[in-house]
Amino acid sequence: MHPARAVVMAFAVTIVAGATLLALPVAARDGQPTDLVQALFTATSAVCVTGLVVVDTGEHWSGFGQGVVLALIQVGGFGIMALASLLALLIAGKLRLRMTLSAQTETKSQGIGDVRRLLTRVALVTLVVEGVTAVVLTLRFFLHHGTPFPEAVWDGVFHSISAFNNAGFSLNADSLVRYATDPWVTLPIAVAVILGGLGFPVIIELLRHRARRRATGRIAWSLHLKLTVATTALLLFLGSLLTLFLEWSNGATLGPLHTGEKVLNAFFHSAMSRTAGFNAVDVGSMEQATLLTTCVLMFIGGGSAGTAGGIKVTTFAVLGAAILAEVRGEPTSGIFRRRLAPHVLRQALTVALLGVGLVIGATIALLTLVDHEFEVVLFEAVSAFGTVGLSAGLTGELPALGELIVILLMFVGRIGPITLVSALALRERSQRFQHPEERPIIG
Repeated sequence: MHPARAVVMAFAVTIVAGATLLALPVAARDGQPTDLVQALFTATSAVCVTGLVVVDTGEHWSGFGQGVVLALIQVGGFGIMALASLLALLIAGKLRLRMTLSAQTETKSQGIGDVRRLLTRVALVTLVVEGVTAVVLTLRFFLHHGTPFPEAVWDGVFHSISAFNNAGFSLNADSLVRYATDPWVTLPIAVAVILGGLGFPVIIELLRHRARRRATGRIAWSLHLKLTVATTALLLFLGSLLTLFLEWSNGATLGPLHTGEKVLNAFFHSAMSRTAGFNAVDVGSMEQATLLTTCVLMFIGGGSAGTAGGIKVTTFAVLGAAILAEVRGEPTSGIFRRRLAPHVLRQALTVALLGVGLVIGATIALLTLVDHEFEVVLFEAVSAFGTVGLSAGLTGELPALGELIVILLMFVGRIGPITLVSALALRERSQRFQHPEERPIIG
């Protein structure tokens, strides 16, 4: 089986298995079987680390059901094939070539020889970030908010795993609105979300360069790291600034807060728009301009080979470089004194256009099923495709067919348009000739 196809199949099988467990009576707090479509929606949202829900996570699911959701988030965030490869590595001490290729597809590693080392480091980074975040949240819930210690531990673990995996699932009906003015809750979650959204290759390269700099005093970042960090920082800043400006006087969001609290929540919303899904203010009450800004951030998403979704910041940066080169009349495009290969530009354009087409098609389909404003429907579609999980209030009102459309959006958004197309392709073709060149009129 083609490695990309194996990744798609692994995600699909895990979703079906998770939906089966969530449909059991023991998974619901009232002891009744959960509707199959609702169970499938929740399982897809968890495995695809989206965070959109059709039932209240804390109220509807029992302890068993919440545990299943958390396990699906962890497995989906880490990567099905990456997790399977790590388990094989721990048990057998070696990786077979076929599994190595599948793990390479999932983790976007540059070479087959990097996979074994990458998987081990990915697991270590995951445990450290989730562990530290869980400890901070547990202590804050217990010492400051008066949550009983066992419940504080569960809340801390659940929200830390959900944050680092950019899932956005919360045990609270209002997500994190009750903690909107508490930086000891919102900032650790935002940091975990940003780290998970950078992508594992970036985190691991940063750690490796830190050790190398101590030894040699020299450091040289790769182009991928530079693009990811620079674009992420720029989008975080612009998203925070626009949210602060647009929502400053909105009485239903940032209006009642003090200046410092407004800045905190504007930054938190900008970070969550990068595919996390937690919200500390009412998203449905935001201005239309803010919703559109959030749609742009959600569509772009985070870094490659991480827990974030969207078309990825590197795709956005490559397209920006191509536009800038064309405006300048330059024959090639480049970033940070590096020339970009033509196939990289084609891949970026393919991913972006497939994403736009999928979102537009899903928005049109949803508009025929629900009676809601266009911007709300578009927001929900982009949130599902970007595996974000922010909702303007539409998801809970969707009919069964609408839920299935959103399920498809989340699935494609998680595995990526390129991976899906590669998996569906029956075989690769090599063209041994070229047609005559001719230039049509553009624009």
